[in-house]
Amino acid sequence: MMQAFHNTKAKVYRLRRHWLTLSFFLGFVIDNITLNRVDQVFDNIVLFTYVVLAMVSLLLLYASVSGNIYEPIRERVRAFSPLLVQFAFGGLLSGILIFYGRSGTWYESWPFLLVILAVIYGNETIKDRSQRLVFNLSILFVGLFSYVVLVIPVFTGMMGPWIFIGSGFIALTVMHFFVRVLHRIVPNFIDMQMRSIIFVIGTIYASLNFLYFSNIIPPIPLSIKEVGIYHSVVRYGDGNYQLTYEKPAWYQFFRDSDKHFHHQPGDNIYCFASVFAPTRLATEVYHRWEWYDEANAEWVEHGRFSYSIEGGRDGGFRGYTLIKNYREAKWRCTVETERGQVIGREVFFVEGGAPAELVTDIR
Repeated sequence: MMQAFHNTKAKVYRLRRHWLTLSFFLGFVIDNITLNRVDQVFDNIVLFTYVVLAMVSLLLLYASVSGNIYEPIRERVRAFSPLLVQFAFGGLLSGILIFYGRSGTWYESWPFLLVILAVIYGNETIKDRSQRLVFNLSILFVGLFSYVVLVIPVFTGMMGPWIFIGSGFIALTVMHFFVRVLHRIVPNFIDMQMRSIIFVIGTIYASLNFLYFSNIIPPIPLSIKEVGIYHSVVRYGDGNYQLTYEKPAWYQFFRDSDKHFHHQPGDNIYCFASVFAPTRLATEVYHRWEWYDEANAEWVEHGRFSYSIEGGRDGGFRGYTLIKNYREAKWRCTVETERGQVIGREVFFVEGGAPAELVTDIR
């Protein structure tokens, strides 16, 4: 009996060593269950709550450490505020990852995957109090910046470089006032770390702007719902589309577009895409058609065509482009913004010969 008790106690102790990371992952789990659309009131309340909770819990944490809090509850606040901080960080960053991941390919979302890995690593390794302060403020600013840049286009119905710059400046201003409030709680501690804080926050701010203008950050708040290649696309008056594609093999039951496009003289190749945009947002999207030149190992642009989209539809705004003159090769159709930010992409092969059987869907 005593042995079982000691074994249980040892397991609990080992678990407590990772409590910050566990709290972080709890935020992840809740987000994946609850978040749906970036322009819904509930989703924005959840993300805003994470921001506020992260700030309040950080203030409580350092107020309890410095003794600037009511003594009877000081120890409880000191014990539980780190958990609240990590829960808020986990929820905020996972929410950002969910929406940024939907806004482009997961391959394009690698900066945020790196941030999350860095947080997990920091939770497990950083023990020094001064390093922990800079670490916490860094994660808060990444989450705050990403959140503001995400929601401002939703509220304004506009997107583009100037909206991004303005949103980033708002996040930087909010962070400035937060550090000033924190300075009132632990002035000597903040003064000692101020150079590190300014350097790290400034580096993050410059890096996120660099990633945006390098087209590495996904084109938030747009997101791809569907993209595929078809033999024909016909739009009906009721807004539905008739899509025709080659019947896939029995084991490709998940495929509903052409991966291998077998062409005959006179055939057109259609790229059909559905792009979600928040309510009130109207913009242009582009289809960039490219074929792969194996001799020079590079993608060659065949054409770039645009059409307008409007936000608000759950399934996304649907549209298509087509090409008539093409060659047998590896191709890709990239759905992107005017600046070239990738929303989605479909890679396929153009091959000779008649298709075995064509399938028609109404969507």
